Amino acid sequence: MPIPHGPRPNIFPASCRVLDLSGADDPLWRAAALVSSLLPISSTEKCRLYLVHRGGRFWHLDRAAIFLNFAPRTVGFDPTLLENNSATYWSTILFRFLRLVVVVPLVEEVFWRGFLLRFVVDEHFERVPFGKFNWLSFAVVTVAFTFSHSRPDWPAAFITGALYNVVAYRTQSLASCVLAHAVSNLLLGLWIMQTRQWGFW
Repeated sequence: MPIPHGPRPNIFPASCRVLDLSGADDPLWRAAALVSSLLPISSTEKCRLYLVHRGGRFWHLDRAAIFLNFAPRTVGFDPTLLENNSATYWSTILFRFLRLVVVVPLVEEVFWRGFLLRFVVDEHFERVPFGKFNWLSFAVVTVAFTFSHSRPDWPAAFITGALYNVVAYRTQSLASCVLAHAVSNLLLGLWIMQTRQWGFW
């Protein structure tokens, strides 16, 4: 059951431990709470949520969000609105994941690693072997890849963009870059479905 936003919620998912951070404005208090957030989740606990109060509203966050102090991103396409129609719901989920795991990695890797990573080295990019290392090319593609995403995604885009470049250099294989991108996007999609952070679509 999703936790309601607005007034302080009193109903939480079964077997889910809730750590109330709604009054955790003090940095020392928050630091202690973050230590708790890093502790393993037991088999009987099943999940752990954090209740925070921001902007006059209560929100629930998972451990990653509270650890990085990210605001919840629940505004976005919510497939659960289609749950009453099973066929529509699952077909929508299928196409969402096809876009996330197949189309986006293929198109982006062909451009970023297949083209731009080599074009910065030599405008006749077809003469540059795939995976040829160059510091300028590495920096330009990493930064450009970061800024091509929305601002809240910049930290994650910077890290993954750099890692995809490393995959290109180490494997010298465009297919490996596509696969790495696809796996990370698949994990992102599964996380979105689990946490209902629809703003990450």
